[in-house]
Amino acid sequence: MNNLTLLVFLPLVGALLVAATPKAAVSAQRAITLVTMLATMVLGLSVCLDFDGASAAAQHVIERPWFSLPGASGSVPIAFKLGLDGISVLMVALTALLGPIVVLSTWGHIHERVKEFMVWLLVMQTGMLGVFLSLDLVLFYVFWEVSLVPLYFILGIWGGDRRLYATIKFFLYTLSGSLVMMIAVIALLYQLGTADIPTLIERVSSLPHGTQVWMFGAFALAFCIKVPVMPFHTWLPDAHTEAPTSGSVILAGVLLKMGTYGLLRFCIQMFPGISLEAAPWMMGLGAAGIVYGAWLASAQNDIKRLVACSSVSHLGYVVLGLFALTQAGLRGSVLQMVNHGISTGLLFLLVGMIYERRHTRALDQYGGIASVMPVYAVFFVVTVLSSVGLPGLNGFVGEYLILLGSFQASPWIAAVSVTGVIFGAVYLLMATRKFLWGPVTHKANEGLADLGAREVGLMVPLVVLCFWIGFAPNTFLDRTDGSIDALVKRIDAARAVRTAALAPVEAPLVATEGETR
Repeated sequence: MNNLTLLVFLPLVGALLVAATPKAAVSAQRAITLVTMLATMVLGLSVCLDFDGASAAAQHVIERPWFSLPGASGSVPIAFKLGLDGISVLMVALTALLGPIVVLSTWGHIHERVKEFMVWLLVMQTGMLGVFLSLDLVLFYVFWEVSLVPLYFILGIWGGDRRLYATIKFFLYTLSGSLVMMIAVIALLYQLGTADIPTLIERVSSLPHGTQVWMFGAFALAFCIKVPVMPFHTWLPDAHTEAPTSGSVILAGVLLKMGTYGLLRFCIQMFPGISLEAAPWMMGLGAAGIVYGAWLASAQNDIKRLVACSSVSHLGYVVLGLFALTQAGLRGSVLQMVNHGISTGLLFLLVGMIYERRHTRALDQYGGIASVMPVYAVFFVVTVLSSVGLPGLNGFVGEYLILLGSFQASPWIAAVSVTGVIFGAVYLLMATRKFLWGPVTHKANEGLADLGAREVGLMVPLVVLCFWIGFAPNTFLDRTDGSIDALVKRIDAARAVRTAALAPVEAPLVATEGETR
C-alpha cells in the first residue's frame, strides 16, 4: 500500500476500531485514538522528511481509476490520486503533529460521549489529510466535505451554552461556500474533460476570460468563507467560543488553513491571470481583516473570544501575502499558515487549561495568575510573544516575509497592514498584563494548581517549533522552494501576457504621397 494512502486512511481505521468498542470502555477508546494518531504522526512526518523541496513535481504519487462523469467531450475519468508537493508538505506535517496533541488535550475536558468524540476526531483527521494530499478535484471535494461534518457534531454536541446558535451559523456559512465551489468544480470537469488537478492547471488558460473570472470568483468565495476573510468572518468567533478546547485547537490549527490552502492551490495556481486582476481587492480584504480583527480582539473580555478574533487578524496576513503574488509573500504565507496553527493552537490549549480550573473565561476574573501558576505563566508569555511576532520566534519570520512581499506589490496596502503588528502587540500584551500580573484579586484563584506533566507535555513540542522556526526558518522554507519558484514563474508569465494585452497598439507609420515628395 502506498504511504500516502495509509496516511490518509489510518485514522479512519482507528475510528472503526473505536466504534467497535463497548460504550463503557472509555480507557480503550482513548488509547486506540491516541495510538492511531501517534502512528499517523510518525508516518506523516516520515513522508514529509522524505520529500525533495527543490522539485516542483508532486512526490509519493498514487493514482487508481475510480469512476467516470459525463463531460462536454465524453466521459470524464475520476481517479483516486494522492500526491505531496511544496504547497502541501508543511500542512500535512502540521496536521499529523497536532493529532496526538489534540487527543491528549481531551483528557481534561471530554468526559461524556467519549466514544463518539474520538470517532469524529479520527474521521476529521482523514478528511483534513485527504484535502491536502488530493490531486483529483472530485476527490478533493469529497475530503473537503468529510472534514467539515465532524466539526458540526463536535461543536453541536460538546460545545458551550450557545452551541446550537454557533453550530447553525457554522453550517450555513460552510454549506454556502461548499455549494458555490461545487458549481465551479462541475463546470471545470464538464468543460475541460478532466479532474486531474495538475492537468487542470495547464488547461484552464484555454477557457474564455469571462468563464475564468466567474470560476475564480466561485472558488475564492468558498475559500474566503473558510479562512474566514472579512466580511465572512462572523461565524468564527462564535464557533471558537462555543467549541470544546480540542475543537478550537483543530479548527485554528488546521481547518482554517484549508481555506488559505485552497486560495493558493485553486485560485492562484490555477488562475494566475485572474489572480493578478483580483490581487488589489484581495490584498485590501487581507489588510482590512488584519486591522479590524485586531480592533475586535482589543474589545473582548472573554479571553477565548479574544484569541478567536486574533485569528481573523493573523489570517489576514496570510491572504495579504498570497495575493501580493511575490516570492517573499508566497513563502511567508505558506510558513505563516504553520505559524498560526502552532501559536493559536497553543493559546487555545492554555485558555482551555485555565477554564478547566476556574470555569470562567472572563479576563476581569483573573489577575496575579503568574504568582500562583508560574509554569503556566511561562508558556503563556512565550506563546503571546510568538503571536505578536517577536524576533527569534516563529511569528516574526512569516510576518516579515509577508510584509516584504506585500510592500513590493503595494506600498500603501503594506503600510496599512503593518499597523496590525502594533495593534496585535497592544491587545495581546495588555490582556497578558491583566491576566497574569498584579495582585491576586479573586480568592478563587489563590489555590489554582499549576500545570501537570500531561499538560506540559502537550505544549513542549509546539514551543520547540516556535523557537526552531524562529532561529532556523530555512529548515521549513526550503521544503516549499521548488513549488513556490514554479508558481512565481507561472505568475510572471501571466503578468507578461496581461501587460502585453494592456499595452497600447501603435499604428504603423505610412508615408503619404505628399510626404514622400
